[in-house]
Amino acid sequence: MDGSFPGFGSRPGGQGSGLPSSLWDAMDQLRDAFEKGFSPRVAKGDVKAAVLAILAEKPMHGYQIIQEIETRSGGAWKPSPGSVYPTLQLLADEGLVAAEESGGKKTYSLTEAGRAEAAAAEGQSAPWESAGSRDSGRTTALPKAGAKLAQAAAQVGRGGTPEQVAQAVEVLNEARRKLYSILAQD
Repeated sequence: MDGSFPGFGSRPGGQGSGLPSSLWDAMDQLRDAFEKGFSPRVAKGDVKAAVLAILAEKPMHGYQIIQEIETRSGGAWKPSPGSVYPTLQLLADEGLVAAEESGGKKTYSLTEAGRAEAAAAEGQSAPWESAGSRDSGRTTALPKAGAKLAQAAAQVGRGGTPEQVAQAVEVLNEARRKLYSILAQD
């Protein structure tokens, strides 16, 4: 990245900025963490279960399946094509789905064996529901709070006195220590 924060202009540099490089380094690390995202960890079996559950409703092509999982999880889980398409191939190899090509796209539907497997899992919670519950705000509240913190720190950096900047560095260091202490709790 170029060192700029979205909506905050370029990173001030050189003399006279009044902003210690350690604050900018901390802000860069915070921005990088949010840019990498906070997607929930989903077990490989969950992709298979999700595909079976969705195809039990109607035939779809791979991209539709990805969109449907994302929609049903409220955006908390969007499986990549690199996990969905190999799963579809595996399900085809196992005789659980059949693919029909039409208009240059493969549409997948459940076979009799696939319908039986999907029916066996009907009493369980849907994989996209468990992904959302495991998420616990990772994709919503935490990144928003971090972005607001980055905005406030950038504003202090742009307009604060050297004393205010020093106080902001202390606050950010304390916040970092507190966040790590949360992870250390059992």
